[in-house]
Amino acid sequence: MSTTEINDTSHITYEMLLEGNKTFVANTLKLDPTYFDKLANGQKPPVLWIGCADSRVPANQITNTKPGEIFVHRNIANVVVHSDMNMLSVLDYAVNILEVKHVIVCGHYGCGGVIAALGNDQNGLVDNWLRHIKDVYRLYAAELDAITDNQQKADRLVELNVIENVNNLTATSIVQNAWKNGKNLSVHGWVYTLSTGYINDLNVSFNSNQNIDKVFKFK
Repeated sequence: MSTTEINDTSHITYEMLLEGNKTFVANTLKLDPTYFDKLANGQKPPVLWIGCADSRVPANQITNTKPGEIFVHRNIANVVVHSDMNMLSVLDYAVNILEVKHVIVCGHYGCGGVIAALGNDQNGLVDNWLRHIKDVYRLYAAELDAITDNQQKADRLVELNVIENVNNLTATSIVQNAWKNGKNLSVHGWVYTLSTGYINDLNVSFNSNQNIDKVFKFK
């Protein structure tokens, strides 16, 4: 079977989604008749996942976790922007209400948003969002300009984009106040590899504001 055939989703219809839901419910109840009763009682996930909206990177599947175990926020290219009230609301709820222990920013190699940010074509409204990734490029221009292979350059920008967005998370008042108030909270950066299924831990983690730049620290 060719890659094209594997990735062809043109056969999926609106009706198939509803039928798929019925199959999901039936199969789940066979394994555990009380599954949905327990799920409806509430959630207490230990992890907030900030990932890319790409349909090939579903948080639960690639980490082999179940519904209720990961709280998820996704956008184009897993960007953390301090003026994004959607992201900040999710972060505040996850940290202060759900009391998650880990916040993970997960990008993925082959990210269309990152690749678009490397180019000069206009793509529409999304170009204003991609500016944040171009700003990451600007910060690391010397390193990135020295990479002559386009795929390697894109892969490295994917990693740097994750690293910068982890830094952006640590600078939020939400995360810093959590640390100030003694909450057990860690922030991490990962990159998912589409071609292998494995996650690359970038080993960029913070559990306090001790190692962040002084200008971003709150008293």
